[in-house]
Amino acid sequence: MSSEEAAPPAEGVDNRTLRGASVVGGLAIGRARKSLHDSLGATPVRVPLDAVERELNRFHAALSESKEELRSLKEHLRGEVDEHTARILDVHAALLVDSAFLADVENLVMNEQLALEGAVAKVVSDFDRIFKLVGDASLRERALDLRDVGLRVLRRLRPERDGAEGEGLDEPAILVARELSIVDMFGARNQQVAGIVAEMGSPRSHAAQIARSMRIPTIVGVSNLLDEVEDGDLLLLDASEGVLRVRPDAQLVEQYGAMAGSGSREAARPIRRSRRAPRTRDGAVLEWSAACGSLPEVAEAIESGFDRVGLYRSELVHFVDREPPGVDAQAAHYSALYELCEHAVVRLLDADSSLRVPWLHEAREPEPRLGLVGVRALLAKEPVLRRQLAALLKACDSPVRRMSLLVPFVVDCGELRRVKEALFDERRELRRAGLACPGEIEVGVVVETPASALGAAELAKEADFLVVSLDALQELVLAADRSNANVAWLHEAVHPATLRALDMVLRAAEAAGRPVHVAGAAALLPQNLPFVLGLSARRFIVPTASMDEFVEATRRIDAREARKAAQAALRAASAGELRTIVEAWRHADGGGWDSVKNS
Repeated sequence: MSSEEAAPPAEGVDNRTLRGASVVGGLAIGRARKSLHDSLGATPVRVPLDAVERELNRFHAALSESKEELRSLKEHLRGEVDEHTARILDVHAALLVDSAFLADVENLVMNEQLALEGAVAKVVSDFDRIFKLVGDASLRERALDLRDVGLRVLRRLRPERDGAEGEGLDEPAILVARELSIVDMFGARNQQVAGIVAEMGSPRSHAAQIARSMRIPTIVGVSNLLDEVEDGDLLLLDASEGVLRVRPDAQLVEQYGAMAGSGSREAARPIRRSRRAPRTRDGAVLEWSAACGSLPEVAEAIESGFDRVGLYRSELVHFVDREPPGVDAQAAHYSALYELCEHAVVRLLDADSSLRVPWLHEAREPEPRLGLVGVRALLAKEPVLRRQLAALLKACDSPVRRMSLLVPFVVDCGELRRVKEALFDERRELRRAGLACPGEIEVGVVVETPASALGAAELAKEADFLVVSLDALQELVLAADRSNANVAWLHEAVHPATLRALDMVLRAAEAAGRPVHVAGAAALLPQNLPFVLGLSARRFIVPTASMDEFVEATRRIDAREARKAAQAALRAASAGELRTIVEAWRHADGGGWDSVKNS
């Protein structure tokens, strides 16, 4: 064992797991920022009579500053939330001039000589207690809004805390609070948090509405949250699963980071997208489906216009805890997936030893991408494979649900047959246990190895569909690491050898009557797309963020002319020759192969 593998966890790491109810799905990694506004229960302080006027002046100054803060916040959120949600801030602005609220605070200051902070806290607490006794949902919501307004005023009364309020927001911060609050969601400079965790709160509250509209990962109902989390603790929030990891170790953070990105708020902002179907300039209609890696991405894809998920990466559900997930935990996740989208293609766990998952790999291999990866790792650790298959079958509990499995890193039909045998066994066992598993089941393969491309004719007879991962295929065809800067130039455009491998797969699938879907960033690049289309690829798997660019790119391409260009590209003897064809095509703007040949 290497020294790196034998190293103990970092100092202070405890990997504590807390659970709550999901309000807004998503992922976030950041430092805990505890709410500074759980101060409504503070002991009231009395002031001398000659200080009453000063307290009233402070009150009206704080009201004015709070109004301006709300106006600025509403402007800040323009375009990020819908008009209905934005009107919540108008409700708060109205409460700042509510006669009952103003009169009650002023009376406590003038008649009972309470310091302003205590007067505001008492009025808000009294309203909250009365509304709770009534039990009406709308009145409860009004109490929560009034509490938020009171907290906003209290913040203006304590300007020395504004600096602390904004600290740490240059990096992702996860708000830790007793209850959801719009005030806590934004810092003194209207900087929003990356995620929210609360001990209490309703999914229907106004704060939850804003979090949902802004896609801020949020969970509530986390018991003992404020006792378990300290300011500045590193937190890993998987709000889709309702899980908060407190002070996770570096390995877990790395695993989540590799699968889910940085967790930044920029990536979570909603994007306005068109819903135009992709078609070429001469009218060839293309099929498309979404590429997703989490439940929030699926929801966003469906909202954006996709009706199908063509590739769902299942790695995240396996890395929630240090131990492998059980069948029931996975089944709950896949059931949520099928609730969002009745037809989703789930790629089986695809993890190499570089992720250092001890229950899948005992140690990092010298060449992780050429070792136990994809289906190889699953067949080497068959219980992991069987748990995932059983979970998917349990989730496919309705005849309208279409379960499609995608087997990664296949070399030949032997691996595919072993997976299908395991699937048959698990389905038989579940039926013996009384579970019908009536949904339709399809099994496909990812074509990403040269062997699978060369053996595409045989695989097409065994599989129900094929997915070509053009990025991975080119990497292995050229034996060139995409992340290595020294050979990055080899991936600037698709290589003629990769095009020939793709052509081989498309022809084999057509002969067998099997659909082929093309995935990977390389396939969508403007310099590559004409040649991929020219080889008669008509089904594409597209990330939601790229759908508009994909539509625009396809509408600039004449499919008949692209076919002529693709045939020339297949004959290219080198990457340099293909680059010449690419540049000529760009110059002609896809308008005609004759102009390319003569350029």
